[in-house]
Amino acid sequence: MTAATNRVALVTGASSGIGEATARQLIAAGWRVYAGARRVDRMQPLAAAGARLLALDVTDEASMQQAVDTIRRDEGRLDVLVNNAGYGAYGALEEVPLDEGRRQFEVNVFGLARLTQLVLPMMRARRSGRIVNITSIGGKIGEPFGSWYHATKFAVEGLSDSLRMELHPFGIDVVIIEPGAIKTEWNGIARDGLMKHSGDGPYRDGAREHVKMLASADRGAMPSPPDVVARTIVRAVQAARPKTRYATGGGAQMVLFLRRVLSDRAFDATMRLFSKQAARSMP
Repeated sequence: MTAATNRVALVTGASSGIGEATARQLIAAGWRVYAGARRVDRMQPLAAAGARLLALDVTDEASMQQAVDTIRRDEGRLDVLVNNAGYGAYGALEEVPLDEGRRQFEVNVFGLARLTQLVLPMMRARRSGRIVNITSIGGKIGEPFGSWYHATKFAVEGLSDSLRMELHPFGIDVVIIEPGAIKTEWNGIARDGLMKHSGDGPYRDGAREHVKMLASADRGAMPSPPDVVARTIVRAVQAARPKTRYATGGGAQMVLFLRRVLSDRAFDATMRLFSKQAARSMP
């Protein structure tokens, strides 16, 4: 992709974390950035930095249509879509209500897919563009109490690989970003959900241990700030020929290496050991 002059990007989930950092770095690189999120008030600093704000809820069809219509009317083009909006619904599969599982898929998979459908006509018309889907190392590995979250990230990995082949004839790239441990609000939301659904009852001991493990992932040297992932996204967006996927931040490459070389049961045992050790390090 050539210089950013006049190029337009839409970043979802831009009110905090990776989305906010990505919007800022794209602006600094010379892009015209549309920042979308439900919490528009939290994006006011982005507006001051030069972003155009959109009230965007990826579970609401009218909201997505309006956002894309605004970009089409004001810019007539969209060069990059960064599908970043998402969260982690945690808890034992037996105890998480199906409605919560469905909402997890609505946000992390169906919202991403629908917004992609809406922007593709603009990209196909120009025979260029880039779809950047934020998955996770959680799209390659599982962990206890994260079955719904990991299911969505595995789904986005497969969706992205298929979409990349579909869009190749139109000159549109699809890139997958796989963050590791990152210091964002995501971790606290996951811990709260895990305690809500499985903090008591038959899964209590394992759930409380896993909450401590998740909390430990916000401390120490391993977790990376969102800027690390944002830099990777900007690099992928501006590369003439991007890689199909980028593992970035917070032990991502190490964990994915272990997943490749260990058997399923050996990896399970490694995850259990890591969880116990991390939990013991927490008060």
